Amino acid sequence: MTSYSCCLILFLFTWNTAAYGPNQRAQKKGDIILGGLFPIHFGVAAKDQDLKSRPESVECIRYNFRGFRWLQAMIFAIEEINSSPTLLPNMTLGYRIFDTCNTVSKALEATLSFVAQNKIDSLNLDEFCNCSEHIPSTIAVVGATGSGISTAVANLLGLFYIPQVSYASSSRLLSNKNQFKSFLRTIPNDEHQATAMADIIEYFRWNWVGTIAADDDYGRPGIEKFREEAEERDICIDFSELISQYSDEEEIQQVVEVIQNSTARVIVVFSSGPDLEPLIKEIVRRNITGKIWLASEAWASSSLIAMPEFFRVIGSTIGFALKAGQIPGFREFLQKVHPKKSTNNGFAKEFWEETFNCYLPEGSKNSPASTSFHKGHEEGLGAGNGTSSFRPPCTGEENITSVETPYLDYTHLRISYNVYLAVYSIAHALQDIYTCTPGKGLFTNGSCADIKKVEAWQVLKHLRHLNFTNNMGEQVDFDEFGDLVGNYSIINWHLSPEDGSVVFEEVGHYNVYAKKGERLFINENKILWGGFSKEVPFSNCSRDCLPGTRKGIIEGEPTCCFECVDCPDGEYSDETDASACDKCPEDYWSNENHTSCIPKQIEFLAWTEPFGIALTLFAVLGIFLTSFVLGVFTKFRNTPIVKATNRELSYLLLFSLLCCFSSSLFFIGEPQNWTCRLRQPAFGISFVLCISCILVKTNRVLLVFEAKIPTSLHRKWWGLNLQFLLVFLCTFVQIVICVIWLYTAPPSSYRNHELEDEIIFITCHEGSLMALGFLIGYTCLLAAICFFFAFKSRKLPENFNEAKFITFSMLIFFIVWISFIPAYASTYGKFVSAVEVIAILAASFGLLACIFFNKVYIILFKPSRNTIEEVRCSTAAHAFKVAARATLRRSNVSRKRSNSLGGSTGSTPSSSISSKSNHEDPFPLPACAERQRQQQRGCKQKVSFGSGTVTLSLSFEEPQKNAMANRNTKRRNSLEAQNSDDSLMRHRALLPLQ
Repeated sequence: MTSYSCCLILFLFTWNTAAYGPNQRAQKKGDIILGGLFPIHFGVAAKDQDLKSRPESVECIRYNFRGFRWLQAMIFAIEEINSSPTLLPNMTLGYRIFDTCNTVSKALEATLSFVAQNKIDSLNLDEFCNCSEHIPSTIAVVGATGSGISTAVANLLGLFYIPQVSYASSSRLLSNKNQFKSFLRTIPNDEHQATAMADIIEYFRWNWVGTIAADDDYGRPGIEKFREEAEERDICIDFSELISQYSDEEEIQQVVEVIQNSTARVIVVFSSGPDLEPLIKEIVRRNITGKIWLASEAWASSSLIAMPEFFRVIGSTIGFALKAGQIPGFREFLQKVHPKKSTNNGFAKEFWEETFNCYLPEGSKNSPASTSFHKGHEEGLGAGNGTSSFRPPCTGEENITSVETPYLDYTHLRISYNVYLAVYSIAHALQDIYTCTPGKGLFTNGSCADIKKVEAWQVLKHLRHLNFTNNMGEQVDFDEFGDLVGNYSIINWHLSPEDGSVVFEEVGHYNVYAKKGERLFINENKILWGGFSKEVPFSNCSRDCLPGTRKGIIEGEPTCCFECVDCPDGEYSDETDASACDKCPEDYWSNENHTSCIPKQIEFLAWTEPFGIALTLFAVLGIFLTSFVLGVFTKFRNTPIVKATNRELSYLLLFSLLCCFSSSLFFIGEPQNWTCRLRQPAFGISFVLCISCILVKTNRVLLVFEAKIPTSLHRKWWGLNLQFLLVFLCTFVQIVICVIWLYTAPPSSYRNHELEDEIIFITCHEGSLMALGFLIGYTCLLAAICFFFAFKSRKLPENFNEAKFITFSMLIFFIVWISFIPAYASTYGKFVSAVEVIAILAASFGLLACIFFNKVYIILFKPSRNTIEEVRCSTAAHAFKVAARATLRRSNVSRKRSNSLGGSTGSTPSSSISSKSNHEDPFPLPACAERQRQQQRGCKQKVSFGSGTVTLSLSFEEPQKNAMANRNTKRRNSLEAQNSDDSLMRHRALLPLQ
């Protein structure tokens, strides 16, 4: 089995060596050999292997000038290291570099050459096959370019722990150390690049894009990572297609159809230049313009795509490029290339022929493969460019600087610098081995590797722990995944005004070390869209929703396709494309356009509004009129009218009315906590005080007139002290109610947001509606009792008591407050206070007008009626009416009794009160004109009843006579009837009290 493995490996190595003749590799001997894999060609020629004969190696086509420059960077770095006195002194690095032709098969073919000797050494087969002395081992490989190629190579090299340092493979899959044990790279992985692409799309406010990816280990993982980032940013993907340089024409046509029919203008492409080239050519053929291409670093500066003839289609390209580095002396090294001078570089000859479009004659010592290759040139195949024109022979004197090719484009050394850095990384790992001190090494017991017998796995160990400073002063160390973290430059394609070529203008950068949200920087002033426009293109599924609207979901469509819905009242959006409208704060409301919130209108019964002014004027008018009445009563306090209305209680009543009118002012203005707690108690106590005064006053007179002849005891208990005590007790009950209310549930100012959306009603929260009900209910109870007594005393003397007017005022009071209850319950906001103010003012005006206006009118305009005689006459008339009514009632009773006994008619008792049974018509009391005359001679009045007429006689002396004469006159004019009614005597007894 061991012999079989040895023979198999030797066969593969021998076949591999035969396939790569001297002109198909760059090779130089050395103490330590480094391998290299570079895409000197973009692909291989399609060839049908029918297996009728032994298969031949496929031919590489389409020369890659940039690939050759990268190869030159490796050779330059090795030669620079070999000439360095400090880095690996007394050691020579050699190299073996192969062309991958940008295909996995060619790359694996070259990789077998690297692992052959290593495998032989690991199997210890030297005793069986002595063939290792001329085949030095490869301890590290620089390459490859594409991630798909590097994945295949890494799987093979990883079996033998041969370190692989890639300069351009950025797939994030290669960071998996469980699968790719020996893979490292000097380029950032695509995870940061995909994030940067999503950040750019978000920066330009695009949300509707398409994606295209190479169908390999570079394109698929990269675009998958982009999808994840896009989803986090609400970026929708209209289409997602896979491409390859080996896709047939029908597949390319289908992808182009999708692109042409899509409404997405931004296309994100994760691909290499060779994979993208067939698609771009078809798009150019169809002249599909107006698209924005977001390029990954693999093709952002590809010479296959960045061509002037393609610019009208892909001129709006924004791409990522690696950070450029500086390689001193590299420019001169590139210019020194020549087939005769570059003896170790088998690719220099083809480079020369492709650069100058000529062919170099082959000497007789060339291999058959080489002869066959140049025979094709002589027959006009034009191998490099595929043209059928014949190439002239090269003179060897051509000037490399006289032509413009990507080879000499060293203005931005990105991949070339990564190659340079990869070689130096391996060299520094070898330097660490070279300078290792026993006991401080990385191996068992701190041992060190022997630099002369170093093995690949030992180099890999030191690469994982590498840390050095490059020529630009930057620290180089691979992380645990074998990656170097780096930044990206953002480039925009421009047309050069000088020669019309495509140039890459740096318009920004992406710093992966910065905090999220601060990584991307773009200078929009440098960007040209389509080569000339400064206006950012639009690539959204739906038009932007303006402030004041929000995005509404359209059923069955992606989230990026939406309709603009106006924000509801009370909500706003102040940004474009708002996902949702924000609610305004509690005290704010949305403006008309719903773009911002404005303070809500605040409403209360203000002093300055017309309604408030009107109510205030009425309240002030009430206060003025009450004060006027109080002034009149005070000035005429000794007149009979004032005395007859219980002067002291009238003062207290007028004071309570002043309080009632004043309490209404607490309901006007912005409610504060103190006004809310004061206004209802002030209103309730004021009205109870007012009603209590009226109640006591009315009840006193009624009791006096209907009681028996008052004694001194009556006078004592019905004096002013008792009256005020009763008023105080009635008011005290209301005060207790208010105190309990304020203690248990005090009213407070309340901002009501619920009644109307746009208005804040500042009202008083009463704390307890039950307490308010008790307050008003108690007031109405006293008013009802007062109404009862006033109604009962409605027939008392008009000038002595205002019973009819009190009755009418109580009716007004009840009408007002009964109407107040439904009005209070059905209104809201400031109208609640207004309703209560109107009720207070109406009830107060009713009491003031009904009780006092008639008296004030008599006092001011009818002074003749404001005399003691007028009052006494009225009082006596009432007394005689009552007495006569009682006498007639008694006479009728006696008559009926006599008729029942004997049918005889009895006579009435002797008296000066005579009755006539002639049924004469009743006559009124004396007219006002006769009253002055009757003051001197007395007055006679006839009182008529249903069964007869009674003539009453009463005379008064002038009040200026002395008291004795006055008493004698009263005795003379007293009633002569001995059996007169007790009621007559009762009312006559009241006369001196007035």
